[in-house]
Amino acid sequence: MFDLLKVFKGQEFSQEEFMRRVNNLGYSRREEIDEEGDFCSRGEVVEIFPATFEFPVKIVWDDKRIESLRGFNLATGEVFAHYEILIILPISEKTHRIRTIYEKIDETFPIQNFVEIRPGDYVVHIKHGIGIYEGIKKVRREKTGFQDCLVISYREGAKLYVPYEEMHLIQKYIGFEGKPPRIYRLGSQEWQRVKEKSRRGIWEKAEELLEIQAKRKVLTGFSFSPDTSWQIELEKSFPYRETPDQIKATQEIKKDMEAPSPMDRLICGDVGYGKTEVALRAAFKAVMDNKQVAMLVPTTILAEQHYHTFKNRMQNFPVNIEMLCRFRSEKQQEEILEGIEKGIVDIVIGTHRLLSPDVRFKDLGLVIIDEEQRFGVEHKEKLKKLRLLVDVLTLTATPIPRTLYMALLGARDMSIINTPPKERLPVETRVCEYDEELIRRAITFELKRKGQVFFVHNRIKGIEKIAQRLSRIVPEARLGIAHGKLSEPVLEKVMLDFIEKRFDVLVCTTIIESGIDIPTANTILVNHAESFGLADLYQLKGRVGRFNLKAYAYFLVPRGSVLDREAKKRLSAIEKHTELGSGFKIALEDLQLRGAGNILGTQQHGYIYQIGFDLYCRLLREAINRLQEHYEEYISKTSKNQRILVQQLS
Repeated sequence: MFDLLKVFKGQEFSQEEFMRRVNNLGYSRREEIDEEGDFCSRGEVVEIFPATFEFPVKIVWDDKRIESLRGFNLATGEVFAHYEILIILPISEKTHRIRTIYEKIDETFPIQNFVEIRPGDYVVHIKHGIGIYEGIKKVRREKTGFQDCLVISYREGAKLYVPYEEMHLIQKYIGFEGKPPRIYRLGSQEWQRVKEKSRRGIWEKAEELLEIQAKRKVLTGFSFSPDTSWQIELEKSFPYRETPDQIKATQEIKKDMEAPSPMDRLICGDVGYGKTEVALRAAFKAVMDNKQVAMLVPTTILAEQHYHTFKNRMQNFPVNIEMLCRFRSEKQQEEILEGIEKGIVDIVIGTHRLLSPDVRFKDLGLVIIDEEQRFGVEHKEKLKKLRLLVDVLTLTATPIPRTLYMALLGARDMSIINTPPKERLPVETRVCEYDEELIRRAITFELKRKGQVFFVHNRIKGIEKIAQRLSRIVPEARLGIAHGKLSEPVLEKVMLDFIEKRFDVLVCTTIIESGIDIPTANTILVNHAESFGLADLYQLKGRVGRFNLKAYAYFLVPRGSVLDREAKKRLSAIEKHTELGSGFKIALEDLQLRGAGNILGTQQHGYIYQIGFDLYCRLLREAINRLQEHYEEYISKTSKNQRILVQQLS
């Protein structure tokens, strides 16, 4: 089909032959690698920047055997990923053309880029069913000689050897059931019967999803104007260099906003990867068309932080920005509400207070939702209605299962910001038993390098005793306490004192979980980590490591405790996904751990268990594509009813 080079860990392959092959693929040998298409040799190591990769790869040899394949940060040298297989595409005019081919593959196979397959994992082969992946083996073939194949074992000891060119037919089995799937017998018709039965049942779900899409397309929203000169000026004033993903996400949002249908886009990006700047640009674009913007955030602390960010970035423009939350007095809130109703307030940032009946906008054009999973059921129902009326932009590091699922299927538009800021380092993550000596060492280490520490204890009752115990363990540390039941002035003062380094350790609840950005705080200890959800653990870890210093996250469990199976899985996942940009993988793990029954209903859940989530998605997309032929019919059916609904909501 096209030339490429595949190498894998443990492969017998001389360094000289490797360099000859990559040279033939158009790569240039340099003293140091700098950009895509470069490679260099350093003794037993070759560094290469493969085509279409965001980061270079370090290949380490042990004599003539490849010992390891490591993704690393070009600026810092920090290793953040370990690969089993590396596919190197040519640097030429041919170039994931090949990129176009791989992008098309990605449209059919929704999650292949986000889930690794390791020996011992259950996998699904589209043609042969569910088996167990055993690794890579060299197999002798009559015409081609020895060939590296992926080995899958099936019932009764049968094995399937899959050559690399067919590896796209294999995906990791994800079932959400909490129990192992049925292993099929190789060569039987059973798998085909199960797949066909699932295909018929999935057709109903495809019709339902297509109807949702039709309703969205029928609605006529506001078409925003192209960028103004002020928009360009604002974006140029960004003090950092945008990452490629930030630029792409911004372009996708602007395209949505300028389209006639209401936007409903999910921005999925790791903590500290620049989602706020992308949202800020969208908000400014809306204001340039005299529309109002509401930014909904889960905590008062985060509202305060976003408020100051927006004020600072837009200070040179005539944009009126306000904050509506419990940090504001009753009189201030009344004045803000009046300004919103009269259209004097352009952008308002607030907590769920923004969803109250007394908040009436003169001309709302854009709603930005930060971390939707943090809001309750009642709030989400109100947000659903908003989606039918105005453009909606949702920001998240770890999407809730339903949001992730809908985005993967294309029922919601999604942009992924997966490029870490320059000089960002992965957070070193450890799951440990509660140990006062470990706590003392972690805190004193951070203090010695002039940093600060979060100590999370998510029970207000007893948090004072925890602070006293920490004072005894580390007497030289200055401590503060923060939780949601403190009065507004006290909480605001505590957070301000911590930000301004008046004390070293903040003993707090999960009030600091979402969004708070303190670059000098680079160690976090989470007490009773076994009681937190996976997304919560990931959000807490994201409070540190937001600068160019090595950060540490300690997840503490009671000494000698026997953890239940689900807690072990959550802690294992948070410890495993330490590389930069893990938020999407964490969301997939969370989707597996929580299950999908409440998302899809019992029947669809059964299909996922039988054939795996990835094949389920493929069959669903296949059905949707076939149903697209009747798309106009769906629109005509729904348009009249939908217009009536919009009039009622308005």
